[in-house]
Amino acid sequence: MKKYNILTFLSLSLLVLATSCGVYNFTGTGKIDAKSFQVNYFLNNAPLVEPGIERTFTLALQDLIQNQTNLNLTNTNGDLVYEGEIVDFRITPMTATANQMAAQNRLTVAVNVRFMNRKKPEEDFERRFSFFYDYDGNTQLIGAQLNTALDEIYSRITQDVFNASLAKW
Repeated sequence: MKKYNILTFLSLSLLVLATSCGVYNFTGTGKIDAKSFQVNYFLNNAPLVEPGIERTFTLALQDLIQNQTNLNLTNTNGDLVYEGEIVDFRITPMTATANQMAAQNRLTVAVNVRFMNRKKPEEDFERRFSFFYDYDGNTQLIGAQLNTALDEIYSRITQDVFNASLAKW
């Protein structure tokens, strides 16, 4: 009988504690007043143009928001709107060998993002987000190597955009 009382007490305590703290989720978004979001096509305005990276970024941002929220993706009239352009796609040598060749290169991608919250216009912003990927200077950044680099860069940038717009981190 004591064991049953202790389990009941612990269960009720946990229930009261969980409900008293309000809404909580593991993405850090809390309560979002919006019901839908829209990600407009990001243009590629970088001085060095790599075909297709703008589509990949647009889809990566859509996927991240869909996976981390219960918002509905829409093409028009979204409560939350993301738009912008890729403004930098650059490869720079990071370290050199004795033969004055690049031992390591860095791909840097920067994206200018405009976020509009139609429910709370005071949360609107325009910001530049960027990240990089280092790779061996003896390899060319094509095919699978390029895809790996973009996956890592876009993973970081889209998470930063999500945190700035919805998680407020």
